[in-house]
Amino acid sequence: MKTIVHEMRGIPFFLLKEYLEEMGGKEVEENLIQGEGWTVRLEKMEPFRLFSLTVGQVRLTVDLDDAVADDFTERFRKKTLRAGG
Repeated sequence: MKTIVHEMRGIPFFLLKEYLEEMGGKEVEENLIQGEGWTVRLEKMEPFRLFSLTVGQVRLTVDLDDAVADDFTERFRKKTLRAGG
């Protein structure tokens, strides 16, 4: 079992939930999404402020079975990848 705590900026809370559900997860209690071999707890954080810019932040606590850790991490990374410039 592996636990990863990750803070994300710029992806709305509702969209992270949607991505996890698209990956096969179900909301088993408020802000707790569970899939086969993984569980993710989402927590809204205070918005990140940089001068006049405000960006939402979410903390994810991810519990992964070793057998699915690499696959989950890769699929989630692809879902949340953003291009910018």
